[in-house]
Amino acid sequence: MRACTRLILGLSFVLVSAPTLSGQTFSSDKAEFQLETVAQNLEHPWSLAFLPDDSMLVTEREGRLRIIRDGALVDEPVSGLPELVVSGQGGLLDVILHPEFEDNRTLFLSYAHKISRKGMTTRVAKARLDGNQLSDVEVIFEALPRGSTGRHFAGRMEFDREGNLYVAVGDRGEMDRAQQTDDDAGGVHRLTTDGQPAPGNPFTDDASVNDTFFTYGNRNIQGMTIHPETGEIWSHEHGPRGGDEINIIRAGNNYGWPDVTYGIDYSGIPITDKTTMEGVTDPLHYWDPSIAPSGMAFYTGDEFPQWQGDLFVGALKMRKLVRLSIENEEVVEEEDLLESLDERIRDVRMGPDGALWLLTDHSDGKVYRIVPAE
Repeated sequence: MRACTRLILGLSFVLVSAPTLSGQTFSSDKAEFQLETVAQNLEHPWSLAFLPDDSMLVTEREGRLRIIRDGALVDEPVSGLPELVVSGQGGLLDVILHPEFEDNRTLFLSYAHKISRKGMTTRVAKARLDGNQLSDVEVIFEALPRGSTGRHFAGRMEFDREGNLYVAVGDRGEMDRAQQTDDDAGGVHRLTTDGQPAPGNPFTDDASVNDTFFTYGNRNIQGMTIHPETGEIWSHEHGPRGGDEINIIRAGNNYGWPDVTYGIDYSGIPITDKTTMEGVTDPLHYWDPSIAPSGMAFYTGDEFPQWQGDLFVGALKMRKLVRLSIENEEVVEEEDLLESLDERIRDVRMGPDGALWLLTDHSDGKVYRIVPAE
């Protein structure tokens, strides 16, 4: 489990300048809350990670890693990033801390990478954070073969409690690749922190499947988090026109794309007439029409005891925050929040201060903190 990030409580963040949105109060069925603007003028921020000294790291898809320190965005980006490309949906994507970050200062970045004439792919690099720069940068994973499109890089990452790193790779906009298990696209890969196949991966005895695969049949995962009680990895992914899914990532499962889906092609033509079939894992929950989900976190803090255990999902297309109450792996309540904010929500994080944190996907993107209404 990520020791310094989503699930630790009890630390206090120093927010020097965190004005609320003109005192505006938002209502939930269970609570009233306000938004504090912690940082702004970020160019398409994509991911947020909490450092043990109360500062934060924010990735900008345009290829910058930024630090928020003492409640202010540091002007100078972190230097020493790996070579990456900003193209289409690709750029600098997720950032996640090593489970032993306090001791080794190691973090992991996912990003798009291009080689001329060979195309683009999703890469993961690990590096050491020293002040405002990265050192000892090492590429530990590269999804192969490369593709020619600028779509569906996925890139979300999460650690499990055993210290294995889960990396999502999208189908790259070439849907049939998600069922080709000798092709890294369209699945979740489970790695050691050195990039080797994690011990116990489900396909290591099958020569037809790449050893890093943990699941396959995933279209484009944009949210990933660890369940606070079970320790299982949960994800959600974009459908086409409809069929966004929430799944529990379990060893060896095929999540069906494109053989089964609740969505249709963007052209309006059906992709398949099947929404379920033998050998395919059905989603725990789906949206039709699509909300374009991005970012997700279970609420585990004390600021909103009414939300304890609820799952929060951001939405890009529908510009809202979705709260899901779940019992026995079944959604029993769904509530749309922040629709009046009218902003694309890219990431949702559970902060060590007991608050939920949001990133908005705009050229002047913001970092918001959700706090109880005054």
